[in-house]
Amino acid sequence: MTSDAGLSGRTALVTGAGYGIGREIALRLAQAGASVVLAARSEGALRSTAAEIEAAGGEAMVVPTDIGDPDQVQRLASAAGPVDVLVNNSGIAGPVAKLWRIDPADWDETFRVNVTGTFLVCRACLPAMIERRQGSIVVIGSATGKRPMTGRAPYAASKLALVGLVRTLAWDVGPHGIRVNLISPGPTEGERIDALMEKQAAARGTTVAEVRPEFVAAAPLQRLTTPGEVADAVLFLASPGARAITGQDLNVSSGWVMH
Repeated sequence: MTSDAGLSGRTALVTGAGYGIGREIALRLAQAGASVVLAARSEGALRSTAAEIEAAGGEAMVVPTDIGDPDQVQRLASAAGPVDVLVNNSGIAGPVAKLWRIDPADWDETFRVNVTGTFLVCRACLPAMIERRQGSIVVIGSATGKRPMTGRAPYAASKLALVGLVRTLAWDVGPHGIRVNLISPGPTEGERIDALMEKQAAARGTTVAEVRPEFVAAAPLQRLTTPGEVADAVLFLASPGARAITGQDLNVSSGWVMH
């Protein structure tokens, strides 16, 4: 099942590994030879991902986790043991509404998962990385943080916050031989973008058929990005081929954003 990405014998932890981008990332890391620890709130989806990895000859461990809960995150880190690659992919879309109509509880929940969850998982896994003086952390942000859409203030703000987290953390852990990078996917094929288009259409009083072409036309490649393309970028950043790359924000967006 292995490829030449240099991850044989390594352990990778992927949060949000049950669906979409997270699932593709887990599969790609397993194909590269890593043993993969799968975390998310949905145990059934995680077991489906694990079954696919194992059917192809890989190794997977399922650890159901709410990454916004410090105690659950500590249990996750203990179960995983020292990890070589940490992919913080878990995130929620949050509410779609004008800011003055957003419930503070929905705002807080978006940040609890998208930002605090990333902080907690990094915090729990870093001591072992620092002790061994090695590791690659990849955080999945969003191009929405740089090209906001109407009604998406909580999501855009939370994802852009991750850029600051990654750049600062890269300085903190660089002397210990650890790299930290962020990927900003653009609109990506799958259930999440379909649901977002429905919410955008409802918020604007229009239809999905009218909203979808706007997403496509906004990218020079005239298409949405695929989960597999995001996973390819993660695999590169996790590999020895990216050993001189840290503190970066890589757009994987079909050109939807260029900064």
